[in-house]
Amino acid sequence: MLVEELIAVATAGGGAIVQAAGTDAWAGIRSGVARILGRGEAGPERAELERLDQTRAELESAGDAAGAERVQTVLVTRWQTRLEMLLEQLTEEERQEVAAELQALVDQVQAQAPVQSTHNDFSNATFTDSQILGSGTQNITINR
Repeated sequence: MLVEELIAVATAGGGAIVQAAGTDAWAGIRSGVARILGRGEAGPERAELERLDQTRAELESAGDAAGAERVQTVLVTRWQTRLEMLLEQLTEEERQEVAAELQALVDQVQAQAPVQSTHNDFSNATFTDSQILGSGTQNITINR
């Protein structure tokens, strides 16, 4: 059984794979994940590259927002499971190495994720029956 840290890394890895598909980070994530899951063997790495390409194709053809969200959820779970299964097969030393490699890939995706920013200026505003009290400038930054 995996410890919580390793499960968290596998979960983050699954999310990063799906998040990176279709972005500038994809090429690096694709090759890194294939290398990790293929364990340095050419045949298994090619098979993983094909699975990753299928993931990207499924995301691109997902359709409307609700359909895309369902597909993303399924794919994140699929990749998380694959990563957990890999980690379960490894020795403790290998687990730590692979976990570090996965974390580096997750960090790479997060660093390249677009920053979404919203600016609201409430100067001289009046709010009635609201949770917002006072006035001023509110800046919200969401990193995805």
